Amino acid sequence: MTTSTAFEQPPGLARRVLCVGAAVMDTLFRVRSLPTGQGKILPYDMLQIAEGMASSAAFAVARLGGHASLWGAVGNDATGDRIIADLSESGIDTSGMLRVEGARSAISTILVDDQGERLIVPFYDAGLHETVKPVTAEDISSFDAVLVDVRWPKVALRTLLGAREAGKPAILDGDVASDGVIEMLAPAASHIVFSQPAAERLSGAAELVKVVGLLKRKFEHAFISVTAGENGCFWFDALTGEVFHLAAPKVRAVDTLAAGDIFHGAFALATAEGMPIEETMRFASMAAALKCQVFGGRTGAPNRAEVGDALRDWDVGVSRSALLPL
Repeated sequence: MTTSTAFEQPPGLARRVLCVGAAVMDTLFRVRSLPTGQGKILPYDMLQIAEGMASSAAFAVARLGGHASLWGAVGNDATGDRIIADLSESGIDTSGMLRVEGARSAISTILVDDQGERLIVPFYDAGLHETVKPVTAEDISSFDAVLVDVRWPKVALRTLLGAREAGKPAILDGDVASDGVIEMLAPAASHIVFSQPAAERLSGAAELVKVVGLLKRKFEHAFISVTAGENGCFWFDALTGEVFHLAAPKVRAVDTLAAGDIFHGAFALATAEGMPIEETMRFASMAAALKCQVFGGRTGAPNRAEVGDALRDWDVGVSRSALLPL
C-alpha cells in the first residue's frame, strides 16, 4: 500500500501540461433510462458545458493543481465564444485556441441514465480541424508534458514530435478514431493510454492482458496502458515484462461521462510531476472514479485533496500476469 503523501503536489511551481484536441459544447440530459427505440424521452435534469477529451483533461489538470493550457479549434461563431469563455472561467489557459472561419464549432447531445451510462450524439464540422498550426520544440519547451487526443490529428502529430524533440513526455489519448489516425500518432508518442474499445479494435483481441501485449509489440517504443472502466486499468511493465492490473475503485456511478478524460489529465499531470508509474495509475484511477459519482461531465473532476483523502483509504493491490507467447 502506498501512503497518501506519495500523491501530494510537489514543491515549487505548478507543473505545466499542454492538452491538444477536442473542445465541444455539450448539452447533457439526465434520464431514468436510455431510449431503446423511437419516441419522446423527458429528462429530469440538464446542463450545458464546454468539454471534450482534451478540454476535460485540461480541466482535470487544473483541478489537481497543475497549470493547464489547451490548444483546440472552434468556429468563429457564438458557440465558439461560449466554449472559450467557459473553459477560461474554469481555470484553463485558452490563449492558444484557434478560431476557424467558415467552420461551425463542435456540439454534442448526451443522455446520461441512472446507472451512469450515456448515449452521445456528437457533431464535428469537417472543416474544423483541417487547419495545421506550426509547432516546434521551442513552442513546447515551457511545458512539462503534453497530452493529445485524436480529434485534431495533424496538430497532435506536430505537438508529439515537438515534445519528443524537447525531451518532454508526449502522451497520446488513444481513443477510437478514424482509420489510420492512431497509427499515425502512436510512433511519435512516449506514452499511449488507450480506451478499451480502441485497444480491442486496434489489436483485434478481447482479453485485456493479451491486448496490452499485442499493443506493446506494435508500439515497442512507448509506455502502453489500457483503461477498462469498472474493470480497472492495465499496463505493460518494461522492467518485468509483465502486464500489471489495477482494479477500479468501488463507487456508485452516477455519470461516467468524461471519466476517461479525467484519467488522462491526471495521468499527464502525475507524469509531468515525475510520479512513479504505479502511483500515477492509482492517482489517475481514483480521480476518474470520484468523477463518476457526480452528474455533469467534467464538472465532477475532484481536486487534489479529495483524491488524496480517497487514496488514503484504498489499499487495493496490483496484480501481475506473465505474457504468453503471442
